[in-house]
Amino acid sequence: MKIIIIVQARMTSTRLPGKVLKEVMGKPLLEYQIERLRRVSLADKIVIATTTNDSDQPIVELCQKLNVSYYRGSEEDVLSRYYEAAKLHQADVVVRVTSDCPIIDPQVIDRVIQYFLAHRNNYDYVSNSLMRTYPRGMDTEVFSFKVLTETFLETLDKPEREHVTLFIYRNPERYNLSNVTYSENQSHHRWTVDTIEDFTLISKIITALYPVKPTFDLEDCLKLLFEKRDWSKINSHIEQKRHKGVHIKTLQ
Repeated sequence: MKIIIIVQARMTSTRLPGKVLKEVMGKPLLEYQIERLRRVSLADKIVIATTTNDSDQPIVELCQKLNVSYYRGSEEDVLSRYYEAAKLHQADVVVRVTSDCPIIDPQVIDRVIQYFLAHRNNYDYVSNSLMRTYPRGMDTEVFSFKVLTETFLETLDKPEREHVTLFIYRNPERYNLSNVTYSENQSHHRWTVDTIEDFTLISKIITALYPVKPTFDLEDCLKLLFEKRDWSKINSHIEQKRHKGVHIKTLQ
C-alpha cells in the first residue's frame, strides 16, 4: 500500500498570517516540519497541499527548494484539495497533518500509522486526537483513500469541506473510529502555532533543542518544559478553535 502524508499549508491564516514560513534561527517552520516528516519510516511520500492563491507561491518555492512534492488546489474546499492531491499521487492510505505543527514527532506519526495498518480490517479512521492525551501539535489522522473518496463525493456541508475529516467522525455509526493514546495525559501542552504566543513558545523550544539534537522528540520537549515551567504559561490562555455539532461515540 502507498502511504502518503498530506500537509495542508497556506499563508492566509486568520489569526497569524504567514505563520508556516515564520523563521526560527533563519529557517521557516514548514522546513523544520518537513525535516521531521521525512523521518516517518512508514510513509512513502510527503505532499504539501497548498492553494492556487498567489500568496502561497512562497510555499511552492520552498517545496521546490527542498525537493518536496506539492499540490495547489482550492483554499476553502480543503477536502477537494486533499482528495485531488491523494488521487494524483495514487495514495492508498492518507496521513493528515497540518502545517501548524512544526515540531510533530515522527515516531508518534509512525505509531498511529502502525495502529491503522494493524487494525485496518476493523477501523476506517485512526487518530491520536479524538480523545486527547498527546500534546496539541502531535495531531495525526490516518484513513484510507476509499474513505476520503466517499467523503469528497458525498458531503456538501461547508464545514465538512473545510475540515476534511469532519464528515468521518460526525458519522461514527457508518465509520469505525479508533484512537491512539499516550502513556500519560499530556494534553494540556499546546505546541501548535496559531497565534504569536504559540510562535514564541515554539521558537523557544526549537532554539533550545535543535542545535543540540536536531532529531529531538516528544519526550525531549516534555523534559525541557518540565525544567522551564514558566514557558508553558506563554500560550496557556489560548483557546483552540472548535467544530460545532461533532458527536463521537465512546472509544474502547
